[in-house]
Amino acid sequence: MLRIAGATMNGEMFLSVAGHKLTVVEVDASYTKPHEVDYVLVTPGQSMNVLLKADQPVGIYYLAVRPYIAPNVSLDNSTATAVIVYEGSHPNATPALPTTLPPISDSASANSFSKSLRSLASKDFPAMVPLQIDRHLMFTIGLAIRPCSNCTLGGRLSGVFNNISLELPKTALLQAHYFRKPNVYVTNFPDNPTLSFNYTGKPPSNLMAKGGTRLSYLPFNSSVQLILQSTAIVAPENHPIHLHGTNFFVVGMGLGNYNASSDPLSFNLIDPPERNTIGVPLGGWVALRFQANNRGVWFMHCHLEFHTSVGLATAFVIEDGPNPEDKLIPPPLDLPPC
Repeated sequence: MLRIAGATMNGEMFLSVAGHKLTVVEVDASYTKPHEVDYVLVTPGQSMNVLLKADQPVGIYYLAVRPYIAPNVSLDNSTATAVIVYEGSHPNATPALPTTLPPISDSASANSFSKSLRSLASKDFPAMVPLQIDRHLMFTIGLAIRPCSNCTLGGRLSGVFNNISLELPKTALLQAHYFRKPNVYVTNFPDNPTLSFNYTGKPPSNLMAKGGTRLSYLPFNSSVQLILQSTAIVAPENHPIHLHGTNFFVVGMGLGNYNASSDPLSFNLIDPPERNTIGVPLGGWVALRFQANNRGVWFMHCHLEFHTSVGLATAFVIEDGPNPEDKLIPPPLDLPPC
């Protein structure tokens, strides 16, 4: 068993082992149906367990990783390797290189791997996919420009959900929520894009991002469907989106602009993978479903460190439930101040 964790800050990775198949059995601490593959894709923040069977001729084999990056992004494109050595192999043997490691900008292979996973959905490990939805949300994601009077180009790069770049307050969001502190954040984050356009095509020329500490309010135990739609503003990329505090089911994924009429017809509501981080395809969308039953304030952000630092983040506020065990516990008396 290989335990793989995406510990990179700004790069998603393809991984393959020369001459060997890999069997995925778990992603983000949730079991999957055993799925044999030639390679895996792991984004920052994701984890998975894969099985490797040492059934090949005695020898030395490379385990290799290569970044998956958008065609227009300039990053280190080197391939890193480790060596798997069979007992009894000749120490001077030349390791074999993987032939199944996808090319650097191979979006088709990246999307194919993400779409191939299925949850175990067994009696002991059921897939509790919400079927009746209380809140329908759609967030566009990507990069944008915010007005800036002293910037050389008249604006500065920002990350956005629904064209809003998160501004972190000086008071912690959870602290403000628990103690009902005013003027720290508002819960009027829009449920849908504030401007409709061809998200994966040529963007409007006058679309300037807005800043603010605007969060999304979710009633306790509400069932949520969230569409994450990639945009082509500034530069289209594959964004690994991570939600704190709860897992979600990836019920759909596709390229182009999400179609609310036709795309739900292909949703997998039987055995979709259960994750906490998902790569939103370059020029595409993903559909997530989850139950908002973990009270508190939960950050959602792109796991590319640079994108989070420029505001590609928001948060969900989930109120207390009716039962004592559904109440947010107070901070400890010895909690050190920030």
